[in-house]
Amino acid sequence: MDNSSQRNILRVSPEWETPKLAGEITSALAGDGPTLGFGQITSSYAPSDIAVVIGTSGTTGNPKEVALSARAITSSAKASNEFLGAKYGDTWSLLLPLTHIAAVNVFVRALELGSAPLDLRNIEGNYPDANFTAVVPTQLFRALNGESKLLKHLQNADKVLIGGASLSQGLRRQAEAAGIKVVSTYGMTETCGGCVYDGEAISDVEFEVKNGRVRLKGNVLATTYLNAPWSLGTEWFETSDLGEIVDSKLVVLGRADDVIVSGGENISLSAIESSLAVAFPQLQTAAFSNNDPQWGQSLHLAVVGEISDEKILLHLEKDLGSVAKPKSIHHLSSLPLRGIGKIDREALAKEINRE
Repeated sequence: MDNSSQRNILRVSPEWETPKLAGEITSALAGDGPTLGFGQITSSYAPSDIAVVIGTSGTTGNPKEVALSARAITSSAKASNEFLGAKYGDTWSLLLPLTHIAAVNVFVRALELGSAPLDLRNIEGNYPDANFTAVVPTQLFRALNGESKLLKHLQNADKVLIGGASLSQGLRRQAEAAGIKVVSTYGMTETCGGCVYDGEAISDVEFEVKNGRVRLKGNVLATTYLNAPWSLGTEWFETSDLGEIVDSKLVVLGRADDVIVSGGENISLSAIESSLAVAFPQLQTAAFSNNDPQWGQSLHLAVVGEISDEKILLHLEKDLGSVAKPKSIHHLSSLPLRGIGKIDREALAKEINRE
């Protein structure tokens, strides 16, 4: 195979120090260094215009190697800084693992501002202040429920991007009441991470809802998957999410594949989680299903936080009807995650099968 028109992929180690990674990202974006591979990457080469490859399983569990051009990554970083009102010399803090596009974005946004990100992934002691940062809802929840040093860091930031998974309105209200200036982001690896902020598209990005599905386009879109056969499409990227447009803003309703059929009744897992988030913002919850010989699929619930099962059952029946009452409720110390913020429902189902 002729690889003369391609670039070698250099796999990034999570142990790299900030200066080394900043230098390698700069070279990759300029085109005079190797393509950088983050996460689980099996490919050794990428097309010459690809600066970064991200290994991701999304929510499906099917590993994909998402190839992003320098144009896509820098367009995303510039648009993000512009939306947030960031000025040259402002700082970003890194609180996310070096296996995902969200961490890459923090580096590139900082470089666009002439600064270096403050690497706080393994910090001990007090957190230094930064103008901007990005976390997932799980980190926000922990900050509001005991991690006081992280909480102070988020409170002192000009803006805090929350992405990687859906941010419940209850958790958002709790964060804003604590003085955190929250910006909820929507996007995926294929769009260089968040590209819709608080329902508004960042610069050069467009969204639409077609046949109920959210579709995105703009310079931030990935070029291809290195490990075909998946296709990105030509102009618009169709997501797996359901949405609607309200007052010109995008409202994401949940994934198209999160509806289960139990006893002939359709049940939305996202609707159950959203209902509980509004009623009990102090909890983390995850609705999931299991194959059931009687019901087809049976509904189950995992909960992090102190609450009685009876209180949950009474609320769900009142808010969504008896069909929304889970067959079992499991109290956990933490929820299993896929990637940096998405609940791993498959892992939850496997766990109850072992019980």
